[in-house]
Amino acid sequence: VQLQASGGGLVQAGGSLRLSCAASGGTFSRYFMGWFRQAPGKEREFVACVSGLGRSTLKYADSVKGRFTISRDNAKNTVSLEMRNLKPEDTAVYYCAGDRSLIVGQATNPDAYDYWGQGTQVTVSS
Repeated sequence: VQLQASGGGLVQAGGSLRLSCAASGGTFSRYFMGWFRQAPGKEREFVACVSGLGRSTLKYADSVKGRFTISRDNAKNTVSLEMRNLKPEDTAVYYCAGDRSLIVGQATNPDAYDYWGQGTQVTVSS
């Protein structure tokens, strides 16, 4: 599957952004989908994920819980990340990722995902 992330940009603290990830070339509904981010000089970190196969199990990093919402639209082959009340520490390149076979227990580990989008920059100014 090929993944294409979009929607990043520059926003002031307290603002909102919506990231989208379009998938092609696979049976999207079967894929476990996640969002990760990587700030300069830091390792890639888990943000949120949603399971496939109709289960739609959701998981969030503690740092974004209550502010970010992940959702998927299997009819449109997209997964989105709605980000509200953004903080300067949310500044990073955001990546969408997918995998057909991982389980919820593996979802926060970027090494568990086989497919990655190209990343989209989110910058939050203070």
